[in-house]
Amino acid sequence: MTIDAHQHFWRIARGDYFWMDDSVAAIAHDHLPEDLLERAAACGVTKTVVVQAAPSLAETRFLLELAEQSPLIGAVVGWLDLTKDVPAQLSRITHPALRGIRPMLQDLEPTDWILRPDVLEGLRQVARAELRFDALVTPRHLDVIDRLADEIPELPIVIDHCAKPVFQDADPGDAWRTGIERLAAHPQIYCKLSGLANEFGPGWSAASLQPVFDHVLGCFGADRVMWGSDWPVLDLAGDYQDWFKAAQDMARDLDDDARAALFGGTAEKFYAIGA
Repeated sequence: MTIDAHQHFWRIARGDYFWMDDSVAAIAHDHLPEDLLERAAACGVTKTVVVQAAPSLAETRFLLELAEQSPLIGAVVGWLDLTKDVPAQLSRITHPALRGIRPMLQDLEPTDWILRPDVLEGLRQVARAELRFDALVTPRHLDVIDRLADEIPELPIVIDHCAKPVFQDADPGDAWRTGIERLAAHPQIYCKLSGLANEFGPGWSAASLQPVFDHVLGCFGADRVMWGSDWPVLDLAGDYQDWFKAAQDMARDLDDDARAALFGGTAEKFYAIGA
């Protein structure tokens, strides 16, 4: 089973996609399961993990409704307010497809917001509910996610987009490398091979992203790394099939078991897809 471990759907009329400005005008229109079917089929993708794109319970309910309608969706990563009554919020979005939550940490000014006592208690409730935590972070958050893993070792964490490395002359930097190594030392932390085309920008290629791939795979191993498209955000930098092919090219030296894990098995295990 080939799984896209990170993609989005949205319906613009819902009105809570605060981040959609002129810089993303090319994708600021509805993207729904029927729009992904042909792209996914061309790459052999049979299941996806759809991830929230707005910080609201309404967004989570919207995605769960889509999961009821589309067999393509294997899991939903939603949103809730970690500073409020988490069990009460979870009671409003309880659903077999809900497998994780994601606060939009990259958009919050305080880097250490996730370590606030009330937020930590909220995440403990998430762990008790047997949900996972998607970490939408940048390199400035690597230290706090390291500390979070120490605080709540029972919480499964996955790092979105390889923590969005900042490329300088095609190099992601030593600080990023060191931070990734520290996160990989925690057995409950996984990593998504996604979003890199957008982070690199124009001129990206499998060759230009190979150093990031090699470092992430070397630190985590294929059994803790999962491929994702980040579609339709990906459309700002490339297209679905090109990114899938680039990831396959970067993984060309992996054995069959490792490739199967990277392109499906890891996501299936982490998100309990099909359980």
